[in-house]
Amino acid sequence: MAGLYLHIPFCKQACHYCDFHFSTSMALKSRLVDALVQELALRQGYLEPGATLNTIYFGGGTPSLLTAAELEVLFAAIHRHFAVASDAEITLEANPDDLTTAKVRELAASPINRLSIGLQSFHEPHLRLMNRAHSAEESTAGVRRAQEAGFENISVDLIYGVPAPDHGIWEQDMATAFALGVPHLSCYALTIEPDTVFGRQLKKGKFPAVPDEFVARQFEMLLQKMARHGYQQYEISNFSQPGRESKHNSAYWGGVPYLGLGPSAHSFNGHSRQYTVANNPQYVAAVLERGEVPATVEHLSPRDQANEYLMTSLRTAQGCNLARLRTELGVDLEQEKAAYLQELQRTGLARRVGNHLQLTDAGKLLADHITLELFQG
Repeated sequence: MAGLYLHIPFCKQACHYCDFHFSTSMALKSRLVDALVQELALRQGYLEPGATLNTIYFGGGTPSLLTAAELEVLFAAIHRHFAVASDAEITLEANPDDLTTAKVRELAASPINRLSIGLQSFHEPHLRLMNRAHSAEESTAGVRRAQEAGFENISVDLIYGVPAPDHGIWEQDMATAFALGVPHLSCYALTIEPDTVFGRQLKKGKFPAVPDEFVARQFEMLLQKMARHGYQQYEISNFSQPGRESKHNSAYWGGVPYLGLGPSAHSFNGHSRQYTVANNPQYVAAVLERGEVPATVEHLSPRDQANEYLMTSLRTAQGCNLARLRTELGVDLEQEKAAYLQELQRTGLARRVGNHLQLTDAGKLLADHITLELFQG
């Protein structure tokens, strides 16, 4: 069991909150596709021999900018070098403005069977604030076109914690998303990263800092509305109808090995991580001209592996398996952090369910802080 991630680092324009690696210049797009094909050949031995791909994920950037011909070339290369499960989940991230009638039909005719659509909001002023390329009308229309073309396995992204006078816009965003009837929703609090337009504006006092209490209240509203509409929170930011979780992301959080291709992509094989350079020209030149992948390898010590498991598992509904942490990764959290674990349970931030430590709704608001407190030095 393994996953494959392909980073497509191109966007029409830069969203003001985004710190992912991308370029608004398409000049290298065809060359980068060639480099991805070559990297598949160079790294076909990265995963365990005979590993079958159960998930394939096109992320970015904006993978919906790929043409049908480019996708065909990439799928042909994937099948040349890897076995792909007959029921593999194959996801492509898409922006609503790309999902024209012709485009969704094109995608429906490809091996892609799941779309992750970056709506972020249905409120026009918020879309303009974030510098999104699509309109509020396109937010809904793109999803509807995909459904009409036969896509049933659809996820949509929403952002909360955007500056607003009250919670009315967030309430309306959620109501509109529920009305679309998609089986999966990913909802993220707006995070202001330093090297973004919002980050620079915040530093200059030109972007209003949103109070933590405002964001926390919108998270609480999110949990209430999701439960009321039959969605299960299986990870802090991810909600699905029963049985409709993202297999690809669930595998990440479960520590399943995956190969990441393209500039800025990460790979994980159980004992090390690999980070490819976040530079399109450097990546293309290295792969196509020198036949090498410009990447940094980080070997994970047992403590590193334990911290990774803590960080990912505590974000999930299942929580951290303390027995696995002890027997497989050599960390007895119940002994080493006994007082803190008792405090978490006493204050209602976590609970014990069998061998699992699970964060409560209150604890999820402090997940990063709690994880850092439990980290192994």
